[in-house]
Amino acid sequence: MQLLIGGDLAPTDSNKELFSDGDVNTLLGEELLSIWNNADIRILNLETPLTDKISPIAKYGPNLFAPTSTVVGIKALHPTLLALANNHILDQGVQGLKSTIQVLSENGIPFVGIGDNLFEASRPYILEHGGMKIGIYACAEHEFTIATDTTAGANPFDPLESLDHIQDLKAKCDYVIVLYHGGKEHYRYPSPYLQRVCRKIVEKGADLVVCQHSHCIGCYEVFKDSYIVYGQGNFLFDRSESEYWQTSLLIRLSLGIGTKFIVDFIPIIKKGNCVRLASGSVKSQILSDFEKRSSEIKIKGFIENQFQKFALSIGKSYLSKLAGYGRIRNAIERMLFRYAFVRIKYNNRKMLMIKNYIECEAHRELLIKYLDNNQENY
Repeated sequence: MQLLIGGDLAPTDSNKELFSDGDVNTLLGEELLSIWNNADIRILNLETPLTDKISPIAKYGPNLFAPTSTVVGIKALHPTLLALANNHILDQGVQGLKSTIQVLSENGIPFVGIGDNLFEASRPYILEHGGMKIGIYACAEHEFTIATDTTAGANPFDPLESLDHIQDLKAKCDYVIVLYHGGKEHYRYPSPYLQRVCRKIVEKGADLVVCQHSHCIGCYEVFKDSYIVYGQGNFLFDRSESEYWQTSLLIRLSLGIGTKFIVDFIPIIKKGNCVRLASGSVKSQILSDFEKRSSEIKIKGFIENQFQKFALSIGKSYLSKLAGYGRIRNAIERMLFRYAFVRIKYNNRKMLMIKNYIECEAHRELLIKYLDNNQENY
């Protein structure tokens, strides 16, 4: 039995007509579509609500949506399951979430990772095929779409709860796959924390952990005979021409009863508003770079050193935004003044204060609660 996992899927203005027409031949091309259709199970992350009503929530970042008519193309991809635990599924509020649930349900497309409350959102999905049970657990890092005990949204990763959910799921299934929507966008390696989280997920029973959300191919490791993929890139999401968005991987699992699964990776490339199967030297280069990064993270201290370099390269941009500088001023600060004004604004005492408020659990919890309760005053 073969199972395919694709990355982020989002119909956009550039291809919504192709989706609405169900023209998956154009969207994927003949070769890729053949591989996709030949799988027994097909899983994707739907990175946008499906709604015809625009009601954006207050958030930092883009509010995505796709018209409900695009479900025609999504259905034509014959997904076995859609993961909806991500940072955009609540972009158009509860109505957008309910619209998505309704249109997927009407079209017989199963989904996992959302609900009217935290209890519902945290429910896994068990696929049964060929005498095997495959448990799918979908969760997301905390942004603006997370469900609570009393509000709808996506299932959050909560180390006090999610690890128990995964352990319980493993007791019921032959295999467990965790789709973790998190990690830093446009960063091809795991942070030290992300690696710790994913390894703990494996220890609790996951056979495969897939980190989505980064919009780029990252790397992978085999830990305790399980696979962890730190970034697979988008499946079909035409929102950027960044180099990171040009390539992606399909993850293919070959499964059998009582045997260890086999994992291989299928490179795909963005072509305009569509995607295609990668071939020739492009395919070889994608896989070579992927394996190179995967070898690098085996080196002791590499992940920590690489993440430190990355943090130093973008840290002042974070401080600039915290200072209230907009995109234009932030760009001017970076290019002309090398963040000189940011360095003046944040003296050593202020830097220590920020560190304390973010790092200390008690301070962070209070600050988040204040921000939650005063959102209307922003």
